[in-house]
Amino acid sequence: MTGTQTPAGAGAAPAIDALDGRLLELLAREPRIGVLEASRRLGVARGTAQARLDRLRAGGVIRGFGPDVDPAAIGYPVTAFATLEIRQGQGEQVRRHLREVPEVLELHTITGQGDMLCRLVARSNADLQRVIDRVVGFEGIVRSATAIVMENPVPFRIVPLVRQAAGLAPETGPAAAEG
Repeated sequence: MTGTQTPAGAGAAPAIDALDGRLLELLAREPRIGVLEASRRLGVARGTAQARLDRLRAGGVIRGFGPDVDPAAIGYPVTAFATLEIRQGQGEQVRRHLREVPEVLELHTITGQGDMLCRLVARSNADLQRVIDRVVGFEGIVRSATAIVMENPVPFRIVPLVRQAAGLAPETGPAAAEG
């Protein structure tokens, strides 16, 4: 196999290399780190770190640098997932409707039992009923099923995936649990 081929089912060639992976990991752990300090810790020139950062942003690998806000800390401790079945031909209208509901944090089109899956937050279980009523109170939504999150033992993480994509060894120790 040549360097440009990938095993069957493995997908495209990696979009990042080991230095990119180390830079992304550093930014994930310390999002407020400056380019100069990042270059120092990575052992590369400042211009190299800046060029890598610019390329990762331009390529869509890095999507933003905003704060990672915890909904529970701002008064929305209840999280739920709603699977929505959509009336045929109403997908775009439903998307527009759901963009107007602040408690809808994410929306995905899916295969399987439903057509869309959305992550919702609410101030309480009683408030969740209000949010669900607002979500499904649209004629394009035929049916919904909601599951309330009880615990989040593996919160959203990206570092283990970055390490794998960059060909870096899996992390071990306390930092691995944070990734």
